[in-house]
Amino acid sequence: MRKRTVAFWVVATGFLLAGLLLTLSRAFEPVGDWSVRLVAFTPLGMACYAVALLVLLAGFAHRRRPIRAVGAVLALAGLVLHGWWFAPMVTGANPPALGGAETLTVMTANLYVGEGDGLAVVAAASEEDVDVLVLQEITPGLLATMDSGGLEDLFPHRAGEPGDAAEGTMIFSRQPLEEVQELDTTWGGWEVTLGSLTLLGVHPISPVDVGGWRRDHAIVLEAARGSEADLVVGDLNATTDHEPMRRLADAGYRAATELANAGWQPTWPAHGRTSVLGVPLPHLVQIDHVLMSPTLAALGTHTIDIPGTDHRALVAEVAVK
Repeated sequence: MRKRTVAFWVVATGFLLAGLLLTLSRAFEPVGDWSVRLVAFTPLGMACYAVALLVLLAGFAHRRRPIRAVGAVLALAGLVLHGWWFAPMVTGANPPALGGAETLTVMTANLYVGEGDGLAVVAAASEEDVDVLVLQEITPGLLATMDSGGLEDLFPHRAGEPGDAAEGTMIFSRQPLEEVQELDTTWGGWEVTLGSLTLLGVHPISPVDVGGWRRDHAIVLEAARGSEADLVVGDLNATTDHEPMRRLADAGYRAATELANAGWQPTWPAHGRTSVLGVPLPHLVQIDHVLMSPTLAALGTHTIDIPGTDHRALVAEVAVK
């Protein structure tokens, strides 16, 4: 019986503390790289609190009821708070597109410094009838492979250049790209116009460099505001729970996944490229986004598996409101 009691408290306390850690990281602006990265896992707080609450309620008939009651109330409060933070992903207003408006299909994918399967990207873009493709970490060799596989025929217009590391950010389009301007972010980014729309293709540095991450996001926000961009697309190395993403949302740039009420669509990590204590992690967080201004309506989003990279691609269908 004593072993069962010890196990009970270990499980209840462990999940409760894990939930509290996620709550604190989300509620207060973190400063260290690990604390910033921890914010990405905020939705998992719901699971932590739910498990803690169930365990505490299951053992309520036993001794130490006051302690269990306090723990249960705390778990319930945490569950409600995290549920409130997550709710916009599945509920909320989604104004329809303008009647008869043409749809625009946007796809973004991070190709893991050229190790992603470029031909799979070309095939997916063709199958999804993508109009605009934004790629990150594309290398010269991979670009040549993709062009030989039909990328140039599918998207005759492009902006940006491949790179030898994470800085290779490019935009590919079926229609002409005009007013091309480079963004002064660490890994490169681009502002373009296509038709009546302005799009930013971005890839802020990861929060391994927290100062650079904040600087890059500030540049993206300033560029979006300054150009009154309609779309901000790419691997933003941040989830909607991160403070820079909340600033973008305050400026009117909300995730198509959220606006479409599409729920949790994690894009990273993939293919066991990231592990903890030797255990490969499944995709748990969404750091790849199609952010939209109030000028557009989200018709739907989904992710696509791309072999070789540590990201899943994200596809969003949008239209003018």
